[in-house]
Amino acid sequence: MGTERSSVWRGLIITAVTALGAGALACAPPQPPSRPVRLYTYDIPASSEWMDATATLDPATTPIYAGDAPLKFEFLKDMRKGDGFTLSVVAVPSQRATDSHAPMHFVRDGASIEQLSLASLIGPARVIDIPDDVQSIDAVELNRHDWRGAPRVIFRTRSSLRGWMASSTFHRDFTYIAPDAAQLLADAGVQLVGVDYISAEQFGAPAPRTHQILLGKGIPIVEGLALGTVRAGDYDLIVLPIKVAGHEGAPARAILRPRAP
Repeated sequence: MGTERSSVWRGLIITAVTALGAGALACAPPQPPSRPVRLYTYDIPASSEWMDATATLDPATTPIYAGDAPLKFEFLKDMRKGDGFTLSVVAVPSQRATDSHAPMHFVRDGASIEQLSLASLIGPARVIDIPDDVQSIDAVELNRHDWRGAPRVIFRTRSSLRGWMASSTFHRDFTYIAPDAAQLLADAGVQLVGVDYISAEQFGAPAPRTHQILLGKGIPIVEGLALGTVRAGDYDLIVLPIKVAGHEGAPARAILRPRAP
């Protein structure tokens, strides 16, 4: 009999507590919907000021470095020719037009392109104008400009002034980053270096020292940026290489947005 009473009392208590809880929930003020968990740390607000700094891949206009493989575009199916759908094949070398280099390019056992940290590819950057008559950005030339303190440095050179990233002709006299300037950038802790032609290294250089210095410090190099309409100054930069496993580089999409003064 005592056991039965205990069971009854336990049932009444549970019922009462449940009712009180439901009442409290009913009386509580409505709560705003919970915010989604933030999976990133860099804010990218909507803005019409974003500029595309990516060169268009086009066999008619994309410059090809001497000795490199050409682009290949082929339509397997084409609605313009009566097919029911359009399907194409695009064969693009890993380094063509706007692309990003990972340490693996010149560092044995270096990180491949899919292993690059997004933190180095996204964030504040400074675009520096290099005069048309300068072909070598050496330490002396670099120090003529306000580059120190910039986490990412992009050079706008004669290539942008002459429209070379929209010409299929390969120009060997492009502006390059000399090894002593690369060393200054690396020692200063710059996170990314960008140029507006298809190589940051001097054409015909006896050794790829600029690449070795920068990539040796884990600093990605972005080449082939389209900066024809971009002015010198501070920007937000986003560079997103295609995520290719186990390779030294990949084509990338790059955009810039002017930063508030």
